[in-house]
Amino acid sequence: MDQVNASCPLCDVRSARVHSHYWRSLGDVLCLGRQLILLVRIRGFRYVNFVCRQRTFAERPDAIARPRARHTDRLRTLHHAVALALGGNAGARLAGRMAVPVGATTLPRRISEAVPDPVPEVRVLDVDDWAWRKGQSYGTILCDLERDRVIDLLPDRKAATLAVWLRRHPSIEILVRDRAGAYADGARQGAPQAIQVADRFHLLRNSGDALRGVLEHHHRHLAEAARSAAASALAEQEANDYNADVADGIGLPSPNKAERRSQEARNRRQARFEEVVRLRARGIPIKAIARTLGIERKIVRRWLRAGRVPTWLHTDRSRSILDPFRDYLETRWDAGYCNGAGLWREIRDRGFIGQDGVVKQWTARRRREDRLIERTSPAKLLSKPVPLPTTRKAARMLMSEPDKLDAEKRRFTTALLELSLPIAQAVDLTKTFSTMIKQGLTDQLDGWISTAEDSGIEGFARSLRQDVEAVHAALTLPWSTGPVEGQINRLKVVKRTMYGRAGFDLLRSRVMAAT
Repeated sequence: MDQVNASCPLCDVRSARVHSHYWRSLGDVLCLGRQLILLVRIRGFRYVNFVCRQRTFAERPDAIARPRARHTDRLRTLHHAVALALGGNAGARLAGRMAVPVGATTLPRRISEAVPDPVPEVRVLDVDDWAWRKGQSYGTILCDLERDRVIDLLPDRKAATLAVWLRRHPSIEILVRDRAGAYADGARQGAPQAIQVADRFHLLRNSGDALRGVLEHHHRHLAEAARSAAASALAEQEANDYNADVADGIGLPSPNKAERRSQEARNRRQARFEEVVRLRARGIPIKAIARTLGIERKIVRRWLRAGRVPTWLHTDRSRSILDPFRDYLETRWDAGYCNGAGLWREIRDRGFIGQDGVVKQWTARRRREDRLIERTSPAKLLSKPVPLPTTRKAARMLMSEPDKLDAEKRRFTTALLELSLPIAQAVDLTKTFSTMIKQGLTDQLDGWISTAEDSGIEGFARSLRQDVEAVHAALTLPWSTGPVEGQINRLKVVKRTMYGRAGFDLLRSRVMAAT
């Protein structure tokens, strides 16, 4: 030290009488990548003020270090920055790599020892809660929405605690909060001059919770709608499969030999007719066309005059030699006798002159119809277990636009709204409220509350009437708690990186210093 004298720490009287000296080791920031230790020669002085009870004192290097400190102030500042960024254990590992070693327990003390910046005057304050342990203990975070920074933490979320803090900060003009009653009471007690603003996201969430409450009282309708939607889906699928099978020829009775020959002959005649039309369109005479294709001239002339190929089909194809015996066959089939050969022998004894193949085709067709009816019957469908959506999923489906839902969800919502009038009314009111909040339709709020008080969501409507001024402010002012959610996530990250040392004072100091 280059000063001739030094001041007494008690009486501030300066003395130049050197009594003794000693060396003090101070850790400093690294130099050229190596750890640096400063050796400072400290002198001891005798007192010249005999009134002071001290007889000797040592000079203090206040310019570079604190009393009794083992690190310089600039090294303490470096440790403070590392502690803010990484916390104890991780910060200690980094400090060792930086050649400025420090203990993992020392770094948190650097944060708590730092003098926090004074809280500036706040005009727009956001109040929200954060979880020490979800579902058990909560704290309160206070943010300045204009500066987008955390200004303080409270150890709980009680109205009295918030009211005390608000009384110490009378500059608050707007207070944004969620729908918690404790924060509303605390704001009324501590800042009666402030305009309270309810958060729009929490309003929409509360309306969804009210709709879920209605659904929880109508589980029977949810189950019926799920079964109805499943039955409709299965019937539609079976019908589509059957139509596809019919279009592809799958499941139809195979044509017999005579039918195949008839179909092949019709195909040949149709091909000749198309060739006749093509040649005639080119101006070739009928005689030349007949000679080229090897058919009679009168046949060519008849085809061209008719404009089609004759089919020689019977006029009434619905008549069958099996018709006089259908009632008997239906009775035997309903009685459970389904053997085609046996049925043919029975009706043969009653005068049927056809072959057994006719009866076998009829029995094959009846089996296919019975299988389709069995698969799509309501009793069969209702006997199967149908997954029942939760009330949360059902509310989400009901609040979604129909064109954004798939076919299965759309069938469920349609069936549910048709089955339950209270659910349909609650969904209509909830959608109207959502539109009102998103578009800021303040003039519709009072009328909506009056209508909702006579419906299944009357509890939510009464809570809005009790907090109507904050809800009006939410529809007219742009403030919300959205920016605070990011600050809460950052607070949780800081808390989890402190390895069990996250006491409230230490956590508050670190969060406040890092903002």
